[in-house]
Amino acid sequence: MGLVTGDMTLYYGDKVMEIAGTVLFFVNPHIPHSIVRSAKKREGYACLFTETFIAGRERKEVLQNSPLFRSDGTPIIQLDKEQAAFITGLFQKMLAVHDSNYDRKDELIRNCIELIIHEGLRIQPPANGQQRNNAAARITRLFINLLERQFPIDNTEQPLRLRTPQDFAEALSVHTNYLNRAVKEVTGKPTTAHITERIAAEAKALLLYTDWRVADIAYSLGFEYPTYFNNFFKRVTGFTPNSLRKGKV
Repeated sequence: MGLVTGDMTLYYGDKVMEIAGTVLFFVNPHIPHSIVRSAKKREGYACLFTETFIAGRERKEVLQNSPLFRSDGTPIIQLDKEQAAFITGLFQKMLAVHDSNYDRKDELIRNCIELIIHEGLRIQPPANGQQRNNAAARITRLFINLLERQFPIDNTEQPLRLRTPQDFAEALSVHTNYLNRAVKEVTGKPTTAHITERIAAEAKALLLYTDWRVADIAYSLGFEYPTYFNNFFKRVTGFTPNSLRKGKV
């Protein structure tokens, strides 16, 4: 999350947002994003933290359920002078505490982070109406974008990271049931069908156009054992990986 003054354009998921003046912004690292600066002069603060750092169930629920970090939320909050001064003080407090020798400085920084999140929600409550109506289409586009960004696979060292609806739901900061309903509503197919079809398509390409061992292909696609991959491939395509590679289909 950050506090910034200056003109810039934020590309966040499928949204394009123009930033001017002083804003408080929140970014989910799992959602594709980039910033294009429109002015040379800009100033502000940034705070990068992990979910692990936000200790405690109640704090994590605030983080996970906050619309500020959701793919269908609005991550930018315009601030007036009074609001900007208050948020600036919190970021300055975190910097001062971070550089201090205070024994419980992590806890104090967590409190500041939580307070900034709550202040953001207070200033700009979640929007309803049209945004809610478009939420299913938006989350579906982001799901498909995340799915496609994993391909093509160009090495055997790192297995596929997102393989289940739960994986994608966590990356998009939404509940798995919500993701499944949205994808089925928009595309007419379950989330698992999209994932299965895309993994099978990539498996075919790797079998036909690389000389990787079947075991390496299985690992790169996230299968712990080649047998699991063989069973998956035959169930989806009707033939085995080796039969496809040898041209016997």
